Amino acid sequence: MLSTIGGLGEFALITRVTSKFPTTQDVILGPGDDAAVVAAPDGRTVATTDVLVEGRHFRREWSSARDVGHRAVAQNFADVAAMGARPTGLLIGFAAPSDLPVAWAEEFAAGVRDECALAGGAVVGGDTVASDTLTVAITALGDLQGRAPVRRDGARPGDVVAYSGRLGLSAAGLALLEAGLDGPAECLSEHRRPSPPYAEGPAAARAGATAMLDVSDGLAQDLGHVCRASGVRIDLDPDALRPDPALLEAVRLLGARPEDAERAARELMVGGGEDHALAATFPPGVDLPENWIRMGGVLTGGEEAGDVTDPSARTPVTVGSRPPVRSGWDHFRDR
Repeated sequence: MLSTIGGLGEFALITRVTSKFPTTQDVILGPGDDAAVVAAPDGRTVATTDVLVEGRHFRREWSSARDVGHRAVAQNFADVAAMGARPTGLLIGFAAPSDLPVAWAEEFAAGVRDECALAGGAVVGGDTVASDTLTVAITALGDLQGRAPVRRDGARPGDVVAYSGRLGLSAAGLALLEAGLDGPAECLSEHRRPSPPYAEGPAAARAGATAMLDVSDGLAQDLGHVCRASGVRIDLDPDALRPDPALLEAVRLLGARPEDAERAARELMVGGGEDHALAATFPPGVDLPENWIRMGGVLTGGEEAGDVTDPSARTPVTVGSRPPVRSGWDHFRDR
C-alpha cells in the first residue's frame, strides 16, 4: 500500500520528501549524492547533533507531524545560535516503522522546511532506516561569520546574566498536556513548536557575550554548566524573572492558588525544560542587545561550582541567594 512508507519504499520516500526542501546560498551540493557540500565562508563550521525519540521527546497523540518537524529543527539550530553562529545546514536521520503513513512523513518534512525558513538554514542530506521506534536524529551546522565562538567557559565575576526568548511556557505546555488540559494555547504551542530567538545568538556575540548556551534542560540546570565551566556562581534576581501572562494562566489551571501563581510560574521559568531560549553572560557596563533581558549576575565561584559528576553537589545557581526549588531535567535521572 502506497499510503505507508513501507509500501512506498525507501528511495521513493526520500525523493518525495527531499523535493519539499528549498536550498540556500550556503549549499553547494544538496541531497542526492553520497554526501553534501556546504560552504564554510568563515573557515570553521559549528556542528551539533540531537535525537528525538517517540515516547521520550514527543507523542503523536499530542503533537502533529508538522510540530515534530518544527521542533527537530528548532532544538538543533538553537544550539548553533548559542555559539554565536548563524544556521547553515541540516542533516536528518529518520528511523520509522514501515507502517508509518506517508502523509505523516510529508507533514514532518513540511515542518522541517518551515522552521528552516525561520532559522535561515537548509536540509542538505540525511538517511532513512526502518525501526520499531520512530526516531529523528539531527546534525546541524553553522557559520561563525568571522567571530570567535561564544563558549560556556568565559563567564567572569561581575558579568551580567541575561536571557532572550520565552522561559517556562514549554514546561507548562507539557504539564497541561499531561493533565489533559486544553490551553493556554501559547504554552501548548511553545511545547510543540519551540521558538528560539535565532538572530539573538549572533547579536549577543557581536555585543561581547562572554558565555552563552541554549536553555534546553532548565535555566538553572543549564546556567550551572556555565558556572562549572567558568569556575563561578550565578545568582538570579527573582524580580527580573517576570512570568508571561500565558504562563500565569497555565499555573492557575494546573492548580496554583492565585496568591501562589507568580511563584509557581517563576519556578517553571527557572526549572522547566525545552524552552530553547538563549542565556548569556556579558561584561559589566555593556549595553545589552535590544531583545535581551537582564536577570542576574556572576559571582566568585565556590565549591559548588566544581565537579559536575557529583550528584550531591550543591547547585552553583541561586535565585535571590537561595537554591532553586527545581533545577531542571536530567535525561538519565528523570525518567
